[in-house]
Amino acid sequence: MTTFTIFVLAIFVGFEIITKVPPTLHTPLMSGSNAISGITLIGAILAMRADFAAAWLAPTLGFVAIVLAMINVVGGFFVTHRMLAMFKKK
Repeated sequence: MTTFTIFVLAIFVGFEIITKVPPTLHTPLMSGSNAISGITLIGAILAMRADFAAAWLAPTLGFVAIVLAMINVVGGFFVTHRMLAMFKKK
């Protein structure tokens, strides 16, 4: 029950923090979160290799985490590329 309470509180705090970020800082912060997604990828790969009692659960959740983290990384690189293109002289 304690873990669930912390999870719910983290959702509310995260939502409040994200809604207070001004639009000018949103894109740089999102491009910075690509490093966090890289760490997620490493953790997901390690989770897929883990040997738990439920042999199908860890690889399945690891695969889902890899897919979602890769979507975030690729999307973040596209956003960063677009943001940097705005600063090029024409």
